[in-house]
Amino acid sequence: MKNKEHTGQVRDTVVKKFKAGFGYKKISQALNIPRSTVQAIILKWKEYQTTANLPRPGRPSKLSAHTRRRLIRDAAKRPMITLDELQRSTAEVGDSVHTTTISCILHKSGLYGRVARRKPFLKDIHKKCRLKFATSHLGDTPNMWKKVLWSDETKIELFANNAKRYVWRKSNTEHTIPTVKHGGGSIMVWACFSSAGTGKMDKIDGKMDGAKYRTILEENLMESAKDLRLGRRFVFQQDNDPKHKAKSTMEWFKNKHIQVLEWPNQSPDLNPIENLWKELKTAVHKCSPSNLNELELFCKEEWEKMSVSRCAKLIETYPKRLTAVIAAKGGAYKVLT
Repeated sequence: MKNKEHTGQVRDTVVKKFKAGFGYKKISQALNIPRSTVQAIILKWKEYQTTANLPRPGRPSKLSAHTRRRLIRDAAKRPMITLDELQRSTAEVGDSVHTTTISCILHKSGLYGRVARRKPFLKDIHKKCRLKFATSHLGDTPNMWKKVLWSDETKIELFANNAKRYVWRKSNTEHTIPTVKHGGGSIMVWACFSSAGTGKMDKIDGKMDGAKYRTILEENLMESAKDLRLGRRFVFQQDNDPKHKAKSTMEWFKNKHIQVLEWPNQSPDLNPIENLWKELKTAVHKCSPSNLNELELFCKEEWEKMSVSRCAKLIETYPKRLTAVIAAKGGAYKVLT
C-alpha cells in the first residue's frame, strides 16, 4: 500500500533544519520521519531547488512504439475489428496487455468505439438514380412538397427486441424485466402523412400482396388526402416494392387520377416518414403494451398524436435532404432529424 505523502510544510522544515546545520539523523528524530525520507527530500532540493512535487513519467508502457503504431493502423484500416482481436494480434508478437490498455491507446489517437450507422446498400445505379432525383427536385417550391402524401409500411414489435434497461437497486436485491423470444410477436402497419399532419394508419393482416395493398389504398388513401385538405392535385409517394409497382396497382392510380412520385430505389432515407416511424416506436413502447391488440391500439393512438408542427418541419426541411444527397454524390448521408 502506498504511504501518504508528507505535506509541503514538513518538507520545507526538513530543508530549513538542514540549512541550519542539522544532520539527517537529528532531522529524522526531530520530525519523527524515516532517515531515508529526509535524505530523499534534501537530495531533491539540492538538484531542483524545490520541495514541491514534480511531474512524474508514470509506469513505462508495456507496448513498444512499433506495436502501438500497428494497433492504431489495424483499427483505422479495419473499423469493425474488436478489442479481443487486437489483443490476440499483439500477443502474437510477444506483447501481452489488457484490452483496457489497447482501448486507452486507441482513444489517445482519436479512435473511439461507436455504434455503426445503418445505411441502404447502394450500387452505382442506385446512386445515379438518387442523384438524378435530388437534382431534379431541388428547385421545387415549398408548396409542391406540401402537396405530397408520404406513405410506407413498417413492422412494430411487441417487446422492442428486449432492449437493455438500467435500474436503481440496493445490494442483495434483484430487479428483473420479463423477456420473450422473438420479441413476443409483431404487427405490420401502413400509414401516410403530409405537412398538414398524419393520415390514416391501417394494420396489415397476413402477408401483403398487390390485392391487399390496393384494398388499403382504397380504404385509406383518398380519405387521408381529404382529411389533410390536399385537394385533388396531390402527389402520392410510395417506394418501388413490387406490390406497389404492380400493373394493376398502377392502373388503379391512373383510374383515380392520382399522380405518383417517381421514386429512386434503395432510398428509405429520402422518405421523411422514417423519422416518424422511429418516434412512433419509442412512444408506443413507453406505453408498455402487453399483447398485440394493445400494440395496435397504442400505435394508432400515438400516430394520431403526432403534432402537425413536427410533420410540417420534416417537409419544410426536405430540400436539405436533397442537398445532402447531392453532396454525397447520390450516396448515403446522415439522416436528418
